[in-house]
Amino acid sequence: MNKLFLVLCWLTIISTFSLGGCVSEKESEIDQVKEPIEVIEMKLGHYAAKDHPGNIAAQKFAEAVESRTNGSIKVTVFPDNQLGSPPEMLEQNIVGAIDMSLPTQGALDKYSKKFSTVMIPFAFKDYEHAYKVLDGPFKEWVEGDLEKQGLIFLSNWEYGFRNITNNLRPINRPEDVEGMRLRTPPEIQLQSAMEALGANVTKIAFPETYMSLKQGVVDGQENPVAVIYHNNLYEVQPYLALTQHVYNSMVHIISKEVWDQLTKEQQTIIREESIKAGNWMREEMQKQEAEIIIKLEEEGMEITYPDRELFKAKMQYANDVISVYAGKENVETFLEMVEETN
Repeated sequence: MNKLFLVLCWLTIISTFSLGGCVSEKESEIDQVKEPIEVIEMKLGHYAAKDHPGNIAAQKFAEAVESRTNGSIKVTVFPDNQLGSPPEMLEQNIVGAIDMSLPTQGALDKYSKKFSTVMIPFAFKDYEHAYKVLDGPFKEWVEGDLEKQGLIFLSNWEYGFRNITNNLRPINRPEDVEGMRLRTPPEIQLQSAMEALGANVTKIAFPETYMSLKQGVVDGQENPVAVIYHNNLYEVQPYLALTQHVYNSMVHIISKEVWDQLTKEQQTIIREESIKAGNWMREEMQKQEAEIIIKLEEEGMEITYPDRELFKAKMQYANDVISVYAGKENVETFLEMVEETN
């Protein structure tokens, strides 16, 4: 009887442990079944060519965001005006058709006149001076205006100082520009700066610029050297003058509606990676600029280095036009920032 009792006890103990093991295994299997990650897909549109540092920076940003969010945010980059012209992409960003874009201050000033002050001719002495102003007091000054338009200001990237190319003659003095037919984008600061030098300005969308130069619709244009090189403008423009008359940059923005749907952690990742991408672009473009100038010379361009002060002295007309357009108070506020950070 005692033996039978002991056998029954042992069987009960063994059964209990066996069942417990089965439950644990089942629970473990359930734990291993993860809920599918909700993937947020975003579109980032911009105007830089595929091999331009602006597009490479955008790709770096997209890859870093996807990696750091474990694939929960995927950003698809559309370079080279694939989603429309720069003004069209900005408008799409505002209405929510795309999630992010990289307009310049010249495009943004249609929605906040404060942005137009950045492109006052010869406002900045060099790149570092521009960065101090734009990343510091200027960003604080304008980001509230962007929020009213449904946009969040993530960070400043790069585009560069603008220079004049043409197919008529080398430019060494302001008088050399007189009478030239020059293409500018539809941005009043650039138009008025070229008009102040005596040029006849024609507004042409950038995708049409190369053909307009080739067909002789205009004699020249103005852009940063990276744009001149990566868009092959040297093929139809034998002269480049490094006037550095206006600085502007890409501004990384995101739809506020999209931004508000993100977690605090996701917002932090996007802002941090935006700043990193912008800093990479700045360093890369400054490094490339000297190399590109050599390449342009090798391609046959004749490059001149005019005295910027001579050109700056001709800018009163442009400054007056910009003051009316941007507002005198805005111009004064901006120039105070420029002076304080110089």
